[in-house]
Amino acid sequence: MAYATQSDIVTLYSEDALYVADRDGDGVPDVDAITRALASASGEIDSYLAVRYTLPLGENPDLLVQFCVDIAIYRLASSRDVLSEEHRQRYEDAIKHLEKIAKGTATLVLTAATDGDSEAPSEPSRPRPIVAGGPPREFTREKMKGL
Repeated sequence: MAYATQSDIVTLYSEDALYVADRDGDGVPDVDAITRALASASGEIDSYLAVRYTLPLGENPDLLVQFCVDIAIYRLASSRDVLSEEHRQRYEDAIKHLEKIAKGTATLVLTAATDGDSEAPSEPSRPRPIVAGGPPREFTREKMKGL
């Protein structure tokens, strides 16, 4: 499922932002191209989130909607050869933040479940300590002295 929809693009950037999806030049955005771009952007987002979160997320944070829209518009603009510096900068900013989420230096703010019927939000996985055990060492510095 995509993190954003065509209406999210319009809400965030107005109807004018959809010019990047006009494939045949008739002034009407290609809905299939927009849907594919949003699905592709969501997959790219998931590739970063999967490092720390169990997917699919129980909710759709506004931050991910913004990132999905920015990535999708970037992909649509580059495929139509109307890529602007603003498109590129928004895309790069989204990817940088997603990289921070994957590294654990940033996190998604997920609300807690309010009723008993819904599932709790996915918790980011934490680094686990390495535990090594076994029998006592056969060759220690003390046992090897003089050899």
